Amino acid sequence: MTSLVPLIELYRGGTLESTHFGAVALVDTQGRLLASAGDPMRTVFTRSTLKALQALPFMQAGGPKLFGFTRENVAMMCASHSGEPMHVANVEAMLDKSGLTYKTLQCGCHMPYYVEAGVGPAPAVVDERHNNCSGKHAGFLAHCVQQGWPVANYLAPGHPLQQAIRRDVARSVGLAPEDLKAGTDGCSAPNYAVPLAHLARGYARLASGEADGEFGESFSQLADAMTAHPDLVSGTGRSDQAFMRAGRGDWVTKAGADGMQAFASRSRGQAFALKISDGNKLAVNAATVAVLDQLGWLDARQRDELRPWRSEAIANARGTQVGERKPAFSLQFVA
Repeated sequence: MTSLVPLIELYRGGTLESTHFGAVALVDTQGRLLASAGDPMRTVFTRSTLKALQALPFMQAGGPKLFGFTRENVAMMCASHSGEPMHVANVEAMLDKSGLTYKTLQCGCHMPYYVEAGVGPAPAVVDERHNNCSGKHAGFLAHCVQQGWPVANYLAPGHPLQQAIRRDVARSVGLAPEDLKAGTDGCSAPNYAVPLAHLARGYARLASGEADGEFGESFSQLADAMTAHPDLVSGTGRSDQAFMRAGRGDWVTKAGADGMQAFASRSRGQAFALKISDGNKLAVNAATVAVLDQLGWLDARQRDELRPWRSEAIANARGTQVGERKPAFSLQFVA
């Protein structure tokens, strides 16, 4: 725990009840550390923050143009979506353009997030299209079709697709492929653990778009798609939708399971990656807004828009405020 610091504290009746520990790293496109809290080099699994970078082989090979993928389809490759009808329709379109069906998807299925959030009733049938990662998998499969690779084992770490992804992810975050620590994500795809500062560098480069000398056009298309369609990248009432809408085209953001958040500013050429060690989603969102506040990235309108995501007040079942949630850190800026 020495590399972690208190990021968010919960008080009940004025007494400290809970502490959410974590770390933050802010860098520029060159990977230079600009500010931090805790250990900026703490190795963390990237989880779904990695999705835009996992799309790089397909983007670099001109996949979207070849298959006629729309900007909405490109956004879906970066998504942890809610399984709403708009999400399912885009996944179906991506698979149709690749000449495949949803039965080719190997992400598994779960109840759509929008149902769990109370946005709407459950669909009559739940299948792999409703999985929050189905857009990423549809992109994986499209690249396999494009390259003539087998689709039956497209998630195997030794598959050419996954080898290409590992190569480009490593290049984008400034590491060697062998330095990525491998694991398996919730959707059965390979996932990688990297130091926070390196994940942030990947996002700073993503947000820089065409200015990036290696992945410029691909990063530009991915960032444009994410900022244009935050509703597809996440879903109704979810944090990344709120963050990117508040950013008004400047912020490229992506949450990941178990306490991850990556956040970039296109105009500044900077990005931060944040980890809450216990994975608490309320703490992740509260810490993210606190980082934005300390960096001076919020204007008055944005501060007001994101106030609900601070989750400052703790209320009981009767709606009575019984406690509060506070930031417990100050970013340390590099001189």
